[in-house]
Amino acid sequence: MRFTTSLLSIFLLVILLLVLSSNPGFSQEKVRVYTLQESLDEAFANNWSLKANKEQVDRAIQVKKQARAGFLPKFSVTYGYTRKDEVQKAPATVMEFPPPIGTVVLPRSELNSLNNYQLVGTITQPLFTGFALTSSYELSKLGIDQSEMNVELEKLNLALRVKQAYFDILIAGKGIEVAEKDIEFRESNLNVARSFYNVGMVPINDVLKAEVELANSQQGLVTARNTARLARSGFNTVLSRPIHAPVDVVDILAYKPEKEDFDEYVDQALENRPEMKLLNINILQVDQETRLVKSQNYPEVALQYDYIKAGDTPDVSGSPFVDADRWQATAVLSWTFWEWGKTHYAVKEKESVKRELMNTKLALEDNIRLEVKEAVLRLENAEENIPTTKKSIKQGEENLRVNEERYKAQVTTITEVLDAQTLLTRARVNFYSALYNHHLARASLERALGKY
Repeated sequence: MRFTTSLLSIFLLVILLLVLSSNPGFSQEKVRVYTLQESLDEAFANNWSLKANKEQVDRAIQVKKQARAGFLPKFSVTYGYTRKDEVQKAPATVMEFPPPIGTVVLPRSELNSLNNYQLVGTITQPLFTGFALTSSYELSKLGIDQSEMNVELEKLNLALRVKQAYFDILIAGKGIEVAEKDIEFRESNLNVARSFYNVGMVPINDVLKAEVELANSQQGLVTARNTARLARSGFNTVLSRPIHAPVDVVDILAYKPEKEDFDEYVDQALENRPEMKLLNINILQVDQETRLVKSQNYPEVALQYDYIKAGDTPDVSGSPFVDADRWQATAVLSWTFWEWGKTHYAVKEKESVKRELMNTKLALEDNIRLEVKEAVLRLENAEENIPTTKKSIKQGEENLRVNEERYKAQVTTITEVLDAQTLLTRARVNFYSALYNHHLARASLERALGKY
C-alpha cells in the first residue's frame, strides 16, 4: 500500500512539472530592463577585459614590493664538500713559515683532512648602489600609476562601447516599429487597391505594385528584427552576460541642446585624458631609467657578514685542523669604471626615448583637438537635424493623406501613394537616427573629454 502511494505521488509530481514547463511564464527567463547608468555600472563590475586590466594593477603592486625588498639585507646559506687528493704533511725540518701562534706542528705531522665540509651563512646589506635601488623603486611606483591609467583608459573605452550598444538596441527597436507601421499601411493600401480592382476602377498593375511593396516591407521587418537580436547580443557581450539572455533598455527620447565651447573642451580633454597622463608617466619612467643607467658610473658598497662552520664530517663539527665555527665581517666595494663607453651610450639611448615621447605627446595633443572638434561637429549636426526631421514626419504624414484621398478619388496613381509612404517611412527613420545620433555624439564627446 505504501509502495502504491509513493508511485502515485511521483506520477502527480511529474505531471505538475510538465504542466509548469509548458507554461511560457515558467520556462522563459524574465527580461532584464536596463537604464543607461545601470548598464555602465554592470559593465564596470563584470566586463572581462576590464577585469584583466585590473590584474595589471595587482601585478604592479607585487613588483613594487619586490623593489622594496632590494633595500633589505639578504640571507643565504652555502653548504659545500671538498675532497683532497692527498693528505699534506709537515716537513721533517723546521718550516720556513711558522704556523699561527698557539699551534704546534710536529715534523711529518698531517696538515689537512681528505674530507672537508663547510656550512656558510651569509648576511649581505647593500649600503650604496649608485642610486640603482632607489631608481628601481621609483620605477615600480610609476608602474602602478601606469597600470591604474590603463584601467581608466579601458573604462573610458568600455563606457563608449556600452553607450553604443545601448543606443543600437534603441535604434533597432525603432526600426522594427517603423517597419511594422509601414507594413500595416501597405496591407491597408493593398486591400484598397484590390477593392478598386474588383469593381474595375484600377488595373491589375496597381494590385501588383502594392503586393511588391508589401513584400519588400516584410523583408525589411525581418532584417530589422535580426538587427535587434544582434544588438541585444552585442549589449550582453559588453556587459559579460549570456549572449542569448533576454534584455531590454529604457528609451531616451529627450535631448538637451547644449552650447559648445571648443577651447574649454580642449582644456578639459588635455587635463583628463588617460592617454596624456600615460605619456607623462612614461616620461617620468624614462627619467628614472636614465638615472638607473647612470648608477653604473658609481661604485657599489655592501656589508657582508659570514658565519662559518667546518669539519671533516657532514655535521661540520670541526676537526683537528679547523675550528668548528667562526665568523667574519667584510666591507665590499666594487666598481666597474671602464666599459668602453657602454654606460654613456646607454644614457644617450634613454635621452632619445624621452625626445620621442615628447614628440608623441605633441602629436597626441593635436589628435585630441581633432577628436574634440569632430565630436562637437557631430553634436551640432545632430542638434540641427532633430527639429528638421521631426517636421518632415508631419509633412510626410500630410503628403500621404493627400495622396490617399486623391487615389480614392482616382485623380492620381497608386505609385504616388506608395512613394508618399516610402517618404514617410524614410522621414521616421531619419528622425530617430538624428535623435539617437545626438546621444551617440554626446557619448563620443564625453569620450574625447575623458569622461564616462
